[in-house]
Amino acid sequence: MCGAPVAHDVTSVGIGGPGSSGSLPAVGSGVAPNLGLGEAVLVVQRGMGEGASYLLVGDVVTAGREPDSDLFLDDVTVSRQHAELRRMTGGWLLRDVGSLNGTYVNRHRIEEVALAPGDEVQIGKYRFAYLVGGDTGTTS
Repeated sequence: MCGAPVAHDVTSVGIGGPGSSGSLPAVGSGVAPNLGLGEAVLVVQRGMGEGASYLLVGDVVTAGREPDSDLFLDDVTVSRQHAELRRMTGGWLLRDVGSLNGTYVNRHRIEEVALAPGDEVQIGKYRFAYLVGGDTGTTS
């Protein structure tokens, strides 16, 4: 249930839930003030659809080359069933599901890791920035 990505718009991936739109900031702090508290998005930094944003919704989001994946990544460097994101208290857990080329966070191959705001997620040749909604709670 994923629409075609459109630059500077947010497309929902996962089960249910509306997408939101609006411009997103550069990765920096990993916080996207245009998203609601508790919402998270993957922004394509490198790969087809560069600049597109995917709002993570539901409890599990699948990523892979399989056309029915929630996050469909059409490239031979991506396994049919490559990775999954699971909602957890306070964020998302990224897990490789036996992919050939591996799943990377901040250029380190992972089996499973809790994502932190601003993390770089690599699935095949695609690189994403993981951003969360809310306020950093800091003042400048």
